[in-house]
Amino acid sequence: MNGKLILTVLLAVVVSLVAAGCTEIGSKGTADASPVKATWITTQASGDQISIPASSVEEDTNVHFKVNTDSGEIAVMAYRFNDEVFVRSNVCPPCNSIGFTLDQGTLVCDSCGTVFDAATGNGIEGGCVAYPKESIPYTVSDGNIVMKLGDVVAAHEKTIEPN
Repeated sequence: MNGKLILTVLLAVVVSLVAAGCTEIGSKGTADASPVKATWITTQASGDQISIPASSVEEDTNVHFKVNTDSGEIAVMAYRFNDEVFVRSNVCPPCNSIGFTLDQGTLVCDSCGTVFDAATGNGIEGGCVAYPKESIPYTVSDGNIVMKLGDVVAAHEKTIEPN
């Protein structure tokens, strides 16, 4: 009898959670899910314009991609935090790495663990805090996030210089 009572209570809790809309706790695509590792996507380039589908940021919450420049590839990230999309340089110069996990309002370097503020890009704690993640201006056009190549390069150059 005790087992049936426990099973009934558990079933009632699950039904209550589903009814309350808590079916996506921890899922990759929800903005409040933590932590969210970045997903690699590809870009489209046309002249000095670089674009990515806005839907990829909506679906995956945290994405990163590479942009080809005259001086080589530059890593960039785009993520959704507090219902806003941020595009930033995606490099941690001292530890020579690429890639950040979005975790409860912070960006955590996948290599050294340095923590940056997701809203500002500023360092919070860790060995690489003197290298804030510089923001890249963008526009949204025809379902794409569009950046200028020069802005991507400028943000990268500012990110690799210590603050």
